[in-house]
This record gives sequence, structure tokens and C-alpha cells, in this order.
Amino acid sequence: MARRSRPTRLPAPFLKALRIREDEEPLPDHYPFDLPWLDATFTFRFEEPVTIFVGENGSGKSTLVEAVAALVGFPLGGGGAWAGGPNAAADGDDPGALAARLRASWLPKISRGWFLRAGSFEAVASILATDHLSMSHGEGFLELMSARMQEQGVYILDEPEAALSPRREVELLRFLGDIQAKGDAQVVMATHSPILMAVPGAALWRLTHRGLSRISYRDTDHFRLYQSFAADPVHFVAQAMSGGFDDLF
Repeated sequence: MARRSRPTRLPAPFLKALRIREDEEPLPDHYPFDLPWLDATFTFRFEEPVTIFVGENGSGKSTLVEAVAALVGFPLGGGGAWAGGPNAAADGDDPGALAARLRASWLPKISRGWFLRAGSFEAVASILATDHLSMSHGEGFLELMSARMQEQGVYILDEPEAALSPRREVELLRFLGDIQAKGDAQVVMATHSPILMAVPGAALWRLTHRGLSRISYRDTDHFRLYQSFAADPVHFVAQAMSGGFDDLF
């Protein structure tokens, strides 16, 4: 069983930075080490209690979030370090291979928390011995997150919107906003949801073929696409049906 860390009075973020280990062999030339934002000089600093990664599929955002989960000590199947199950350091696994080449800086080291992804909700809820499985998927997913994110810890979320309706996304937005304002927990999240990208004060980062950069949610392709649809749904659908996707922005 993992040793529980003691509560701290220091505010989040507790996980301060990630960087490539200096004492390792050169990085491999295969995925995920061939991602544009990842090289031997890679360094990332966590600046806020809530950090959000966005990007298209294949950009590496989920791989990065899963590597963070492995570094904290959480199994990639979901749950916490205390939940049992294998860690994610297998050489053949993309997130585990990346985690093995990263060094994490903490102040202080926090081991409480968990990793939750939409696809592993049932397994995690069973591990936690909760009654959330008796609810609808979206309701249970949100209740599980809010119930288990009340205390100090590090919480990793991979595309939680997959289990939520837009209304439930708004509820999660409010909850994450409270965490950001209070600074008593740290959240690292990957998402495609423009609603969840809008957590006030959160650090929003975009992963593209050009690298890793800070961005406003209003400047993301996700927000601009939804904005284009809301402004003129008839035109949006007509353009989409005709293949004029680039004209929607």
C-alpha cells in the first residue's frame, strides 16, 4: 500500500514541473518521443492549481496526462495509488515509457488523489466501493468526481466530457473553478470540451505539430468551431455538408 502523504498548508500546484531525465540514453525515435513538443530539452512548469491540455487526436495530450498519472503513482486503468493494480511503467506502453524518462519536481510530494477517465468509470467506481454505479453514467461520473475531489490531492482527468451531458459539463466547470480559486487541490486534465477549457484562471495549453503553447480558450479551434455553429447553424451545416470545413472558422 502506498504511503499516504501528510496534509500541507502550501497551495497547489504541488507537482511543480516535469523535465527529461539528464542521465538517460538519447530519446527513442518512435512514438511518443517523436511528438513535436517532446525532445531532450523538454521542461514543463505547472503554474496554476488547474492545468488543462487541449489538442487534436494524436497530438499527445492524453499520453502526457497519463504519464503524469504514472509519475504520481496512479495505475493507468484508473484509481489511486492506494487502489492496487499495476503502475504504468512498462517499457512497451506509450505513457509508461514517457513517464520513465521524465523527472517530476514537487513541493511538497503529494500521493493522495486519483486518475479518472471516462472509459474506466465502472472499474474505478467498483474499486472505490461506491454506490455511483446505481446512477446514470453521467450523473454517477460527476458525483464520483465531486465526492472524491473534496480533499487535498492530485487529480488527473482524461477527457471527462465523454461521460457528461453539456449541463453536467457546466456543473464540472463550476466545481473545477472552485478548486482553482481555493488552491487546495491540483487538477491536470485533457479535454476537447470548450466548456471545460473555460475554467477561470486555469492554465490552458495547446499541443500541436508546432509544439506546446499557452492559449486562451477563445482562440482554440474547439471554441471557434462551436461558436461558428451557434452563430449560424444553417450556414454551418451547409458548409460542413459541402466539405467547406476550413470556411467555418
